[in-house]
Amino acid sequence: MMQLWQNIWRRGFVPRLSTAGLEALARGLLADDNRLIQGVTTSPPGLETLGDWNVEAACALTYCGWQGEGLNTVSAAISFFERLCRAADETLGEPAACRLFLHWFDATPRAEMRRQLLAEVQRALAERHTVAA
Repeated sequence: MMQLWQNIWRRGFVPRLSTAGLEALARGLLADDNRLIQGVTTSPPGLETLGDWNVEAACALTYCGWQGEGLNTVSAAISFFERLCRAADETLGEPAACRLFLHWFDATPRAEMRRQLLAEVQRALAERHTVAA
């Protein structure tokens, strides 16, 4: 049975993430990249005064934009994250629906999160490669 976070991931986020972003996330999850962080969106934090700083670490969604799309500044990465969340909420028809995925991502023990999210990312990539073939 599909869990709620998986439904939000599949319907709300995957259609908006590029293949390059998903591939970058898959690599980060496989390697247990310490720049893939839980509990915050970016490091340094998304403060206006830090907008021109380079991203040093990011949550799963922002990691896709940073490592997959080359959005290297905090302001660019945060804008990507916000657009992604707004679009997911609109698609799912529920304000703040994206938070359910984000809560799962932040609260799940890292090893379990990596295993489960990697399976979802690989599923999404396999579907894209099947469609493209």
